[in-house]
Amino acid sequence: MSIKENLELVKQNIASAAIKAGKKPEDIVLVMATKTVDTERIRDAVRAGGRIIGENKIQEALKKYEVLKDEDAEWHFIGHLQTNKVKDVLKFADMIHSVDRLSLVEKLDQRLQDEGRSMDILIQVNTSHEESKYGISPEEAINLVRQTAKYNTLKIYGLMTIGLFTKDEVKIRKCFKVLKEIHDNVIKEGIDKVQMKYLSMGMSGDYQIAIEEGANMVRIGTAIFGARNTPDAYYWPSEKTDADRAKQP
Repeated sequence: MSIKENLELVKQNIASAAIKAGKKPEDIVLVMATKTVDTERIRDAVRAGGRIIGENKIQEALKKYEVLKDEDAEWHFIGHLQTNKVKDVLKFADMIHSVDRLSLVEKLDQRLQDEGRSMDILIQVNTSHEESKYGISPEEAINLVRQTAKYNTLKIYGLMTIGLFTKDEVKIRKCFKVLKEIHDNVIKEGIDKVQMKYLSMGMSGDYQIAIEEGANMVRIGTAIFGARNTPDAYYWPSEKTDADRAKQP
């Protein structure tokens, strides 16, 4: 199948899951996860109706952005963001999905103040409690939202998570239920300047489940572009280094 046909099938599946969950299909936002996908295939997907490009690696994203910046698309950064890459991510990103620690918040704020602008962000939560995954713990998530909301340069628009990599649907749903509960609790708190507009959860293998559990933003790559040569471990490392863990709050 062509990229256009794959994209249409994904949109049909999104619509079916949305209707099943009592939602309007048009309210589900599709982010195309374009890691390792070459620029011409991304261009084809954009022109076939894919509105948002989601990249995981800064250097890869910058190269693609230079080629595709004139296309009518938004650019979202959906991978782990190191503090030393903040300057670079601001060169292309319209939204960052992976804000997960106060040190990153402070670095983003500092740079955004220097540039005299703001950035739309999502708070990433590690709902599976896996040591290998990035994200603030569910127990600390609301506190990070409160702290981040104090920075005027950062506009919180919701939450993001990565479901457990398993075929056990019950365990996958549990991750998504956890994020939905945090989302609802943040709304109840009525934290100033925080909009819980998006629940970014669900990828090619579990996006329909995610929509049923409350997602209204899904990040889909292989279902649109086909299997990748580079393993997921390259983008979501199977093991954090001690230095990575030390950066966590």
